[in-house]
Amino acid sequence: MAKTQKVQLTPQEKAVARQKKWTRIKRDKWMYLLLLPGFLYFIIFKIVPMWGVLIAFKDYYAGMPFFTLEHWIGFRNFTDFFGDSSFLQLLRNTLIISFMNLIFYFPLPIVLALLLNEIKVQWYKKALQTLVYVPHFVSMVVIASISFMLLKTPSMEGASGGGLYEIIKAMTGKEVNILGSPTAIYWILLIQNIWKETGWGTIIFLAALAGVDVEQYEAAIVDGANRFQQLIYITVPAILGTIVTMFILRMGSVLDTGFEQIILMQNELNRNTSETFDTYVYQVGRIQGNYGYSTAVGLFKSIISIICIQTANTLAKKAGQTGLY
Repeated sequence: MAKTQKVQLTPQEKAVARQKKWTRIKRDKWMYLLLLPGFLYFIIFKIVPMWGVLIAFKDYYAGMPFFTLEHWIGFRNFTDFFGDSSFLQLLRNTLIISFMNLIFYFPLPIVLALLLNEIKVQWYKKALQTLVYVPHFVSMVVIASISFMLLKTPSMEGASGGGLYEIIKAMTGKEVNILGSPTAIYWILLIQNIWKETGWGTIIFLAALAGVDVEQYEAAIVDGANRFQQLIYITVPAILGTIVTMFILRMGSVLDTGFEQIILMQNELNRNTSETFDTYVYQVGRIQGNYGYSTAVGLFKSIISIICIQTANTLAKKAGQTGLY
């Protein structure tokens, strides 16, 4: 295949192109003005703080200037972190929680969006959408408190435990400390995520479903396709690009497990299995004041996230999808 030759513009054509560009900018100046708050947000809160990664290469203490070579220790924080006995445990806990969410939680908003899309009575559909959106706005502190009240063990002899604790005790005859179980914490976190975010996650998929051409369904009905066949051969392929995009973005946060949720449900009995990179950064950086070490852990997470996004995007393109970029 012959290579496409790049067309060389004359100085006059370049001047005309620049003039057209500035004309479009002046014409759409109010649209660009609407972009300004978001642009400033990313500059101030995302780009500028990136200079803070220099802390990861220093024996840093509060008040030390970022740009001085004083206390520069190179990659020592990283080598200390990778050589720490807790590294593999943190990695294991983080991946278990993340992949449980990826396997069990990620498909649920898609399934729920497909089910909601099949409801033809509009007032009923909107009422259900409102109900499934509401948990997203409930504070994680409230959810953790509800979980504690349902699962707590009796605090003293003769006292009653939580509702689910008493049900399990009545059915099995055993007293099970679910909140203190090293493995049950994974399922507690998963169920909390499912209840809180499944409904909210349907918004993007419902928006994608709204763009499906109605004529495709009409043609399928003429050809004798039933509702399930329409779902498989029209609806799902129509939102496949959105599903792939959301999956790629999800892979970018594979090491993000939700600090607030875990720190609220964590206790001494389940700490060995619930301690993740997020809570570890808090313990080492905020509690112990080891800012350089905790920044190195955060930078490691960011690098892994970039690798995961790039890998998922490459695989998506090889599978015939458009990918994220």
